[in-house]
Amino acid sequence: MSRAGFWRKLSTRILPHIPAGGTQAAIFIWEKRLHTMSLAIFDLDNTLLAGDSDHRWGEFLCEKNWASADDYRLRNDQFYADYRAGSLDMHAYLSFVLGPLRGKHRKEVQALQHEFVRDCIEPMLLDKAFALIDQHRIAGDMLLLMTATHAVVAEPVAARLGFEQWLCSGVGIDQDHYTGQPDGPPCFQEGKISHLERWRAKWDTATQPLPAMEDTWFYSDSHNDLPLLASVGHPVAVDPDPTLRRHAEDNHWQILSLRD
Repeated sequence: MSRAGFWRKLSTRILPHIPAGGTQAAIFIWEKRLHTMSLAIFDLDNTLLAGDSDHRWGEFLCEKNWASADDYRLRNDQFYADYRAGSLDMHAYLSFVLGPLRGKHRKEVQALQHEFVRDCIEPMLLDKAFALIDQHRIAGDMLLLMTATHAVVAEPVAARLGFEQWLCSGVGIDQDHYTGQPDGPPCFQEGKISHLERWRAKWDTATQPLPAMEDTWFYSDSHNDLPLLASVGHPVAVDPDPTLRRHAEDNHWQILSLRD
């Protein structure tokens, strides 16, 4: 039996729910890594989800009459186009998308979050994404979700995906009411590296060793994540946009699909 066949047989034994063809990522993880604990970082939108949760949140606010449908939807679409082009002003976008929450109590927003996950996120979930996360979990790796998406969306989605650790763009809260403004620097582009460095600096290495960057995996679909992808030992392009695909091919990075 070939080594690939061996790992395919093993992975289907420990993860019988993997869809047909879903062992591609499992084989790659087991064949390419040393059997030591790694840090596995995952982007969220269009990587673990079949869609963009942040953009969908804007549409959801319009549907729920929390935002003016005509003007808000147009601006939301333009910000998304800027993101895809790599020219997004993240500070401006966060101020825009958080504006409808200004003055809202956390409990009121929490009810909306539950509805959003149920109605909008559930249809975006991918079986192969859960299988990939589980492969790293079974291997004993540390799991971290990193997304530019703001915390109102990112936190309940991270919990739905089973993450205990996540980093995202912060939101302002004052006495349990949303300020409608971002809090701190965005977790976006080079900012993801800064967020990761702060997270690593706060880690209690006496309790649990922290894997080095060369033992770190990062899965992303977007060229906006090139700074962090270039900083880890195991960059993986997942259903990548054209710019990231070209870069991954030029640098011989692994490319995989969680949708095929």
